[in-house]
Amino acid sequence: MTARILVVDDEPDVEALVLQKFRHRIRDGALTFLFARDGVEALTALRENGGVDLVVTDINMPRMDGLTLLQKLQEGEKNVSTIVVSAYGDMANIRTAMNRGAFDFVTKPIDFLDLETTISKTLKHIEFLRDARRRQAEAERAHASLSRYFSPNLAQRLASDCDAIDLRGQRREIAALFTDITSFTALVETLEPEVLGPLLNQYLTGMTDIVFAHDGTVAKIVGDALHVLFGAPGEQPDHAARAVACALTLDEYAEVFRERCREKGIALGTTRIGVHAGPAIVGNFGGGRFFDYTAYGDTINIAARLEEANKQLGTRICVSAGIAEKVPKSFGRPVGDLMLRGKTEALRVFEPVRPEQADDPGTASYLNAFAKLKASDPGALAAFAAHVGKQPADRLASFHLKRLLNGNSGIRIVMD
Repeated sequence: MTARILVVDDEPDVEALVLQKFRHRIRDGALTFLFARDGVEALTALRENGGVDLVVTDINMPRMDGLTLLQKLQEGEKNVSTIVVSAYGDMANIRTAMNRGAFDFVTKPIDFLDLETTISKTLKHIEFLRDARRRQAEAERAHASLSRYFSPNLAQRLASDCDAIDLRGQRREIAALFTDITSFTALVETLEPEVLGPLLNQYLTGMTDIVFAHDGTVAKIVGDALHVLFGAPGEQPDHAARAVACALTLDEYAEVFRERCREKGIALGTTRIGVHAGPAIVGNFGGGRFFDYTAYGDTINIAARLEEANKQLGTRICVSAGIAEKVPKSFGRPVGDLMLRGKTEALRVFEPVRPEQADDPGTASYLNAFAKLKASDPGALAAFAAHVGKQPADRLASFHLKRLLNGNSGIRIVMD
């Protein structure tokens, strides 16, 4: 790249001397020079010739001296580095020049070898600053883009050091979480755009804020549905615990949001959540013009199936045994062994509950009824009937009661 240098000096032989001394670098295309006889001409040259990299200016000149020129450059926030030329003993002016932003100085009479060394050093400094600004701009653009997917802390880390976390495809242990609003498509048909837009934006903002608060990664938003990852792209040994805690918080927010909508006359459906942990291939996938940070594998499919299973079971959250085993301190009500669509083996599933619900009499009543169901005890029907009589809002217990009334038994459940 050719560096453009503006030399400001009122001595008539300076231009010829500079062109002679730097002729080889000018011929090689490394340097090109512009000339001005004072500060006024220098400012005009800077306005008319964009892309000047360096100003070499004398201090003592007519009309506008070098110190005033430096002040004008500072006031105009010109992004240009300067070298001042002054008499050997004029340290007061040199100090003033440095205080006004000059990068370096050379003394008169000019030693052109020293001038060449000083110019080379200054141009290296200029390139260093430009590179730093480029990296800062790239980091800011990356952070703006990454903030759509990752928590603020992780986005900042990725933006400042993209090599810190490998975004290429890799196999790793993760937790996947899916959310979806029941019957949202049907609701959309009944709402005006000016109502639907703010409602959906507010819902998704609240949901993604919760995901980011748990350091989750929003892999995808499709309509009202979220696909969230834990343990990718950054390592999270506690990814399963984060996923369960996030699911409970999302559920709490979604229920409060749904109640607010109901008060406004909007029948927003229940938010269903499915969570599963296991291996997956995660990374950037897409073409040359577009990429999508996402995950592929059976772990992802199962999490999506568990989200769907809530509709049949009457639950709002379903987590697999794989998640439950990784979070021993969490508590969940057993749902059963589900035969998910497209699967040949049953998957044990739990409905996570909050710690304060663990000692609730209703929880103990459900666990007692489920134990009888698991053991194929004939008393399971009566136990669930008694439980539903006391807990009519327990839709999972009502689901099991209907199964028993229809002649089913045991905890193996084939999903529609």
